[in-house]
Amino acid sequence: MSLKKSITKKIIFKIIKERFINEVPFLQLLGVRVSKFDYPDVALELKWKNDLVGNVIQQSLHGGVSAAVLDSIGSLVAVAHFISNEKTLTAEYLKNRISHMGTIDLRTDYLLPGRGSLFTATGRVERAGKRVTVCRMKMFNDKNQCIALGTASYLWSDKNQNDKK
Repeated sequence: MSLKKSITKKIIFKIIKERFINEVPFLQLLGVRVSKFDYPDVALELKWKNDLVGNVIQQSLHGGVSAAVLDSIGSLVAVAHFISNEKTLTAEYLKNRISHMGTIDLRTDYLLPGRGSLFTATGRVERAGKRVTVCRMKMFNDKNQCIALGTASYLWSDKNQNDKK
């Protein structure tokens, strides 16, 4: 990869990270932050908040919070993989492709109650095609125990292609 493309991709990763943190209201509400974004190493963190309790007796995270964090890391990993492998790096093309990417399937397996003060989610791409990317995700508590696993599929649609049909 040329130095120019390498620098361009670093700038794109920085922009994606900033937009992910600052422009997704639901993630702001949860308190999710991107702790690592150097593909293939991508991670999200979530600090415990009482507002996120799902089981008041066990004082554990709501399952929907865990699922949302897993879906978020999956989509971020899918976007990072896309950028890392994409040859067309124009702003318009990337905006069009990324803005039309969405979750089409999400499975969450809850392994342990979501207890802890800090939770970390990681993910990896299992398969990436032109239209669908499949990711596997893990969520850990502050004792490094895996509390949830996820598998998700993300659809890439190109608005211009869909308009022609």
